[in-house]
Amino acid sequence: MMVDVKDICSRAKKASYDLAACTADEKNAMLEAAARALTDADTLARLAAANAKDVEAAKANGKPAPFIDRLTLNEKRIATMIEGLKQVAALPDPVGEVVEERTLPNGLDIRRVRAPLGVIGIIYEARPNVTVDAAALCLKSGNSVVLRGGKDALNSNRVLYEVMRDAVVSAGGCGDVVGFIDDPSRDASRVMLEQEGLIDVIIPRGGEGLKNFVLEHAKMPVIASAGGNCHTYVDKTADLEKAVPVIVNAKVQRPSTCNALEHVLVDREIAGAFLPVLYAALKENGVTVLGTEEVRAILPEVELATEQDFYTEFSGYKITFMTVDDVKEAVDFINAHSTNHSDAILSRDKSAIDYFTTRVDSAAVYVNASTRFTDGFEFGLGAEMGISTQKLHARGPIALKELTSVKYVITGDGQVRK
Repeated sequence: MMVDVKDICSRAKKASYDLAACTADEKNAMLEAAARALTDADTLARLAAANAKDVEAAKANGKPAPFIDRLTLNEKRIATMIEGLKQVAALPDPVGEVVEERTLPNGLDIRRVRAPLGVIGIIYEARPNVTVDAAALCLKSGNSVVLRGGKDALNSNRVLYEVMRDAVVSAGGCGDVVGFIDDPSRDASRVMLEQEGLIDVIIPRGGEGLKNFVLEHAKMPVIASAGGNCHTYVDKTADLEKAVPVIVNAKVQRPSTCNALEHVLVDREIAGAFLPVLYAALKENGVTVLGTEEVRAILPEVELATEQDFYTEFSGYKITFMTVDDVKEAVDFINAHSTNHSDAILSRDKSAIDYFTTRVDSAAVYVNASTRFTDGFEFGLGAEMGISTQKLHARGPIALKELTSVKYVITGDGQVRK
């Protein structure tokens, strides 16, 4: 299919200026219209047929079960999309928020206010719900969005795009604020990534291959996230009864996610007593444990971990154990091996906690809690575009405020510079 990518981006850019001026009520009306559309029988029938076609093709192509699961839209997942739209509509509008205000001696009033980024391009893989989540976040933050989903979800994405575009139009907006690249080829993606001046920011949502492709070809800024090679350090002062369920939750509650725990570091002083208890709890949950030689002296049945294992995001039921002398050694190890996503300390020692939280260079640093909370919904931010491990422009969950920049508004009464 020949798609005029530049024209789609150009129309999104032109429409973005009026969207930036929309009130919160006007933008919320768009989201509420989309939520209603996802309860319409005819829409649901079209979506079910489209998704069944995608799932059938994926199965025929030998895609693995987790991939099929991510691709599948069922009643629960559609309900979650609807709830996400409603939650985003209920959140405060970040656009126009005064971040800073001051008056100069010459009488000029200077306000720094939140403003949309403009046009956000999203390139994503086999999760059709991203079509709705991304469009909702962009619309509420005053941004046009250009969507380019993966080929495996093309039919589902097309229906969901039509839902979002029609919702905008039904609420009185310009449908061009939601653009859709109806061509999943790499060539179309490359053209999209060349639209500097029309697309202001690109956000890839998918695996490392997609992220690297976008970083290599994008002519505009990219907000990307690395994988989640997440750690938990168990200090000698930790409440060990609480530590076991926290670690088990961080590993097994949903092991394929980027905020799932991959590596446990334990203070040597408590390793002999604690590791067998933790090992038994993880083994009961089907987790395979790898460990250093020192760990294997305590737990001979575990497999020896290689150096590469400590750099690995397993994304499944596998975890490593190692021992350390203290919080300093733990921090040094984490900073050398982490992807700067989510790392935790379990401790009752304030000095150890302070050392850890000030020196671990990650987007989310936890104290006595599971790393599984790194999520827009869990942080009270509503839906998210992903988790950024960068330091500019956004870090952590990419929610509404992270999809804005700032502008200065300077008001005077005839002042001239001397």
